Amino acid sequence: MGGIFGVVSKNDCVTDLFFGTDYHSHLGTRRGGMAVYNADGFERAIHNIENSPFRTKFERDVNEMKGFAGIGCISDSEPQPLIVRSHLGNYAITTVGRINNETELVERAFKCGSSHFLEMSGGRINATELVASLINQKNSITEGISYAQEMIDGSMTMLILTPDGIYAARDKMGRTPLVLGKKDGARCASFESFAYLNLGYSEERELGPGEIVFMTPDSVTVKKPPQNEMKICAFLWTYYGYPTSSYEGVNVEKMRYECGRLLAKDDDVEVDYVAGVPDSGTAHAIGYANQSGYPFARPFIKYTPTWPRSFMPQNQSMRNLVAHMKLIPVDALIRGKRLLFIDDSIVRGTQMRETVEFLYRSGAKEVHIRPACPPIMYGCKYLNFSRSTSEMDLITRRIIAELEGTEDVSQEILDEYSDCRSERHKKMTDMICKKLNFTSLRYQTLPEMLDAIGIDPCKICTYCWTGKE
Repeated sequence: MGGIFGVVSKNDCVTDLFFGTDYHSHLGTRRGGMAVYNADGFERAIHNIENSPFRTKFERDVNEMKGFAGIGCISDSEPQPLIVRSHLGNYAITTVGRINNETELVERAFKCGSSHFLEMSGGRINATELVASLINQKNSITEGISYAQEMIDGSMTMLILTPDGIYAARDKMGRTPLVLGKKDGARCASFESFAYLNLGYSEERELGPGEIVFMTPDSVTVKKPPQNEMKICAFLWTYYGYPTSSYEGVNVEKMRYECGRLLAKDDDVEVDYVAGVPDSGTAHAIGYANQSGYPFARPFIKYTPTWPRSFMPQNQSMRNLVAHMKLIPVDALIRGKRLLFIDDSIVRGTQMRETVEFLYRSGAKEVHIRPACPPIMYGCKYLNFSRSTSEMDLITRRIIAELEGTEDVSQEILDEYSDCRSERHKKMTDMICKKLNFTSLRYQTLPEMLDAIGIDPCKICTYCWTGKE
């Protein structure tokens, strides 16, 4: 994933840029970057944040950089922001999104006159550089952004810093958010709606799908109006979003509480404690506990002073180790107890299986699992949700292949497995439960998850559960 933040001000903006970008650290774990513009031109700093927080890596830069406008990012992938010189003038650009048709776009760019792209690790090119090359094929930045959004298969939200102000553009289908904030003498654009609150900004408005605006300290000019159709990612609420964030007017913490409440409504399991897998499972568990009447507890305490997020290391086995090491068990709340845990989702199943095995070794009597979303059936085509390269990385698809005797399963059969009322769905759930050694397993249903979000379901992307765009 990743997060972006930009600010234009009548005064020096670097402090606001530094803290506003840092507030996106939960969205990415590999690189952070900031670019500013001042009387001497553009300045930029990029650091690896895999083993140290953004704040510690950029403390020196924030004291040395000066500027009245700037953009920043937390990224799970390529180094950015980039500084670009083109016929459109000099600008800095940062993006968040995913490009599926990279090869096709690179070949097209070569035919249109681009001579080269810098190669990143793994043989990939920098996606932000590719976006810039698309923009530079047109006669204005607004035209170029529109062209890039139309050409990219996937999604792309971006900020472009120019000597005169900042272009802010939300991806064509609004899969990721972009919010405008304002205070006296300054304006900002932010992926996360809470990132500017402690900096004295108030929310001005959210950009609509495909909308492009140009920001100065005094004004926001609409360069391209929003389209009506939207497909915002549901995982922003169930997993990625910080509890204080809101998307399309719906707060993350409130949604998770409601999702947990609905999950408990028809559940007849008997337990001693309800718990959430930290952090995103916590609010779901509180909602479940309050609805069910079973007490909420924390059998695991997350050790936050030093351990980073579990998906941070590139190596899967190391990610699993980090996930294990940062959760400290509380014996008095585990030994001899019947426990119900809520996690945001089950993807591969590896970490959950190891967590449950550890609970049993710690003396748990029963471990019931309630994911806060339906079974994930498809890899995301629109955002870098995980590093999985094959749908067979998903535990659901491995189980389906085992049940059907083949990985080559028709769409009709996959639809049956996705349907929570079907016999195939029940068989898949039962086998996952057995494979991961749960006492019981019950997924949240798609209708109840959508009810918990509470906006028009047609505006929400549910591709990873249904396979339908």
